[in-house]
Amino acid sequence: MNRKQLLLSAVLCAALGATAWAPAMAQEAAFPTKPITLVIPFPPGGATDVLGRLIGKKLGDKLGQSVVIDNRAGAGTVIGATSVARAAPDGYTLLMSSGTTFTVNPAVRAKLPYDPIKSFEPIGITGRTGLILLANKDVQANDLKQFVALVKAAPDKYSYGSFGTGTTSQFAGEMFFHAAGLKIQHVPYKGSAPAMTDLLGGQIPFTVDTVSAALPQLKDGKIKAIAVTSGKRSALLPKVPTLAESGYPGLEMDTWLAMVAPRGLPPAVKSRLELALAQVVSDPETRDKMIAVGFEPSYASSKVLAELIDKELPLMRAIAQRAAITAD
Repeated sequence: MNRKQLLLSAVLCAALGATAWAPAMAQEAAFPTKPITLVIPFPPGGATDVLGRLIGKKLGDKLGQSVVIDNRAGAGTVIGATSVARAAPDGYTLLMSSGTTFTVNPAVRAKLPYDPIKSFEPIGITGRTGLILLANKDVQANDLKQFVALVKAAPDKYSYGSFGTGTTSQFAGEMFFHAAGLKIQHVPYKGSAPAMTDLLGGQIPFTVDTVSAALPQLKDGKIKAIAVTSGKRSALLPKVPTLAESGYPGLEMDTWLAMVAPRGLPPAVKSRLELALAQVVSDPETRDKMIAVGFEPSYASSKVLAELIDKELPLMRAIAQRAAITAD
């Protein structure tokens, strides 16, 4: 083959390659061209479901396509998360979930059908809500100093409730009680509502719950707030101090909601989704509705989400090992 023929062959190959890539590039640039499924690994009606539906509707408005909510509850978010991890990485299947999926499950389950890092493409964080140490209104403790003194004075007498074994409420409780050198019995409940009922009734003296769940009862003066476990005071409860402010610097934990996609998402599609999510969370109407259900709008990029998971994973594993927390 002479030089002219070689040159012609190279041009033809390049043209054929460009032709082969053209449909894929055009499809990626036009994303989305059909409805998107947003998997929520919790039952309908809960805080995550309410927020997921709100964000899904607004996300659809920004993208020009409807977002269909698919509630796939069960096994501590494992069922829904696994379905997304195994979906096509084209941007048409997304997951809205909490830290339970990405940092708690890996700490309490020896085997998972998904990898919290390798299986997902981070899109961004949408909101956060602090966790809070609560007391029955008749308990003789109004702040963290009094709480510690009360529990230390009667080892093994007191108990605290969480909204389930291996949940963030148990992890936050065990993190603090270990740091404070306290012995306190854990009572796991099947959800926040039954734990709150027993706290109100005096069956248990303390619970660790989310700020969003505790807010109505706190506003009515039916329970007492001891301290929040987040890094800064909650905008919803500005008078309640943090653990750090109460003498335990460096201790912090909260609950966050994030959106991810299956790993391998095309860069252009990821950028489109990330931009749209940022616009949704900055929307005043969305922010007002998030605050109304007890979540603080707190958008953070895919990079920040990835860093958060990397930071929390070893922390959760250490707490689980120390407190012998397991879901298996």
